[in-house]
Amino acid sequence: MRYQALTAETYVNHRKKLTDRMSDREMAIVSSNDILPTNGDGNMPFRQNSDLLYLTGVDQEESILVIFPNAHNKAHREILFLKETSPEIAIWEGDKLNKKQAQELTGIDTIMWVDSFETVLKTLMSEAETVLLPSNEHTRRSITTETREQRFSKWIREEYPLHTYGRLAPHMHRIRSIKSVEEIEQMQRACKITEDGFRRVLKFVKPGVKEYEIQAEYMHEFLRKGSRGFAYEPIIASGFSACVLHYISNENECKDGEVILMDVGCEYGNYASDMTRAIPVNGKFTPRQKDVYNAVLHVMKESKKLLRPGVFLGEYHKKVGALMEEQLINLGLLTAEEVDKQDPSKPAYKKYFMHGTSHFIGLDVHDVGLWTEPIEAGMAFTVEPGIYIREENLGIRLENDIIITEEGFVDLMKDIPIEPDEIEELMNT
Repeated sequence: MRYQALTAETYVNHRKKLTDRMSDREMAIVSSNDILPTNGDGNMPFRQNSDLLYLTGVDQEESILVIFPNAHNKAHREILFLKETSPEIAIWEGDKLNKKQAQELTGIDTIMWVDSFETVLKTLMSEAETVLLPSNEHTRRSITTETREQRFSKWIREEYPLHTYGRLAPHMHRIRSIKSVEEIEQMQRACKITEDGFRRVLKFVKPGVKEYEIQAEYMHEFLRKGSRGFAYEPIIASGFSACVLHYISNENECKDGEVILMDVGCEYGNYASDMTRAIPVNGKFTPRQKDVYNAVLHVMKESKKLLRPGVFLGEYHKKVGALMEEQLINLGLLTAEEVDKQDPSKPAYKKYFMHGTSHFIGLDVHDVGLWTEPIEAGMAFTVEPGIYIREENLGIRLENDIIITEEGFVDLMKDIPIEPDEIEELMNT
């Protein structure tokens, strides 16, 4: 395996978090993701269903997990169904997990081949009253294709129409948002690899390089350190492109006097990192660029202090907005009068800072979590304020990943250079 997996004990504990929330006669079923096609006979790289990965660590297709804590047969309380390998599959695709390997990885005793799933399900459904099914309930989801979990949800309701069906997502959003010790360690590995990539890029950037060449430098470092690559489509945006929030074409030449905004992060073991830095193409910020940079850095540092147990994310974002207003006034981008007369539903700072400051992060870069409940220790967030001045061709965003503790936070990216003087020094030595 390319990456170091979590221990079986951690996956056992993850499943216990779920079963502790389940009622008598409830059964949960989680399937792997599809391998998605491209064109002809091509396929996209496989990306596992995050819920299944969280509960088992199994990172292969055609896998199904059944959790039925009160099943009469103890062997049926946890069942993992896997694709049975064959000599032909081994030749063309490589080995799949055998039963012993799956037991050692997951801590699940009952491993069956997926071909037997429908037969075994008949027995399980004769006992279960409610079936909890996963669905993508992320608030920012946008799905235009039918997923494997959607197909399964249709199939099981047709086969067993008189059962009650429930939502697994609220349980998973709650338990996945609190990271275990090993999850935090995995995220720290991802952040360290991202740091290595950033330090490499600081030595590489100069006037005339292409944005995609910078992307290639990151990818080189990520792959050689055991990552499968970027945790999301990277943004390498120089000049005006830095003011386009989701700029991902990364096709332009980086010109002398410009600032490059780089929103990048590697994944390690399917856990994401998410870093943003802004650096001068020629290795030296202009006074105006440095003023804007320091304003964003100030908001970032103060924002991290606001993310504490008991705080609601909605209220947190309002406080960050007030911090940003002060900096925008200092920069001459807003006036105090504009802030005093603003429509509270359309804050004046949104002209220059259009997005949220923090989101959950974990197995997905925009990870699941509950915005309607207060922050708890063990949650992981990004902190990413930005200022985008289109008329000055200048966009600066800074972003680190943090873990909330009872006392405050731990910054997983504290060793990644961020102070402007350090950035300049590293680019010029």
